[in-house]
Amino acid sequence: MKEFELKYGCNPNQKPSRIYMDDGSDLPIEILSGRPGYINFLDAFNSWQLVKELKEATGLPAVTSFKHVSPTSAAVGIPLSDKLKKACFVDDIEGLDDSPLACAYARARGTDRMCSFGDWVALSDVCDVTTAKMIKREVSDGIIAPGFEPEALEILKSKRKGNYNIVKIDPDYVPAEKERKQVFGITFEQGRNNFLINRELLSNIVTANKNLPDAAARDLIVALITLKYTQSNSVCYAVDGQAIGVGAGQQSRIHCTRLAGTKADTWFLRQADKVLNLPFKPELGRPDRDNVIDGYINQNEEDVCAEGNWQKYFTVRPEPFTKAQQREYLDTVDGVALGSDAFFPFGDNIERAHASGVKYIAEPGGSIRDDLVIECCDKYGMTMAFTGMRLFHH
Repeated sequence: MKEFELKYGCNPNQKPSRIYMDDGSDLPIEILSGRPGYINFLDAFNSWQLVKELKEATGLPAVTSFKHVSPTSAAVGIPLSDKLKKACFVDDIEGLDDSPLACAYARARGTDRMCSFGDWVALSDVCDVTTAKMIKREVSDGIIAPGFEPEALEILKSKRKGNYNIVKIDPDYVPAEKERKQVFGITFEQGRNNFLINRELLSNIVTANKNLPDAAARDLIVALITLKYTQSNSVCYAVDGQAIGVGAGQQSRIHCTRLAGTKADTWFLRQADKVLNLPFKPELGRPDRDNVIDGYINQNEEDVCAEGNWQKYFTVRPEPFTKAQQREYLDTVDGVALGSDAFFPFGDNIERAHASGVKYIAEPGGSIRDDLVIECCDKYGMTMAFTGMRLFHH
């Protein structure tokens, strides 16, 4: 297949639209089901690069959940605790512990379930049956992977009345060294960002605390590779082999840090007993439960515990999860990693990171206030590495 005609571009009025190879060669993909659109393919090709690179860097199967050309999360295949399984709505999945790929999917899809609603999924490895069963029951637009087990493919083909977008990509495909795109009729050209992210990148530790355990280094690598494919400005919190809070596309670095930190806090609080034991009505669907949990934790648009509201969601009225109780719970969190796609210009980012249990940081360095940022890290005994490499992505 040398080209594929799309229904339209980013919006229905943007026609005609297609994907094709500039040199006239075959596309490195096979469409096994559905008819992916313009934004679907943007998500597919960006997300595939992320999981491919994450697998190469860690040696573990990797999965990411993408929405609007940024990851909601990315994770590697590490077993889940019982509490995390319940928080991710996968405690009923048989054989989960036997599939590292399924564990990676459970983590990636379960991190920010509201943002992952209607996502695009990328798998680093051949899709197995356990992973396919979990994907089938979630609201999702499509998947890209290097292959599919026959039974897994049939499971996915039955999704969305047979219209689920399934793309198989050639894992050996290597793109040209130069990439181009047009804006306002003007062509931009640049070299591909082939910069390798690995443990060696974290060797320049600039804080008094030089301790960087292997698990923390792995989490920093997860954060940095996630940022490499996230719309900038961006900041990523990670722990236990997964990105737990991604702040994307903010003009201010502190707003990235706050946004991602709030998501990380929500991820931790989802695992609190008070949240895990919410008395949901049995007929309440998974997406509705996500919305209610978010409302219960963040107390935003609707007070789900209020009279007249709780009856819609719960069998009995739950006690509110107060801000004081949440703070007490979050104060027990430690060992979180934080990556930034560009330098932190002020210490306020470190203060916000500390509030979410950050212990390890990786950022490029190069700010005129680097000394103040380092001083703030030292105040909290953090370990910070300067990578010397910016990771902007647009």
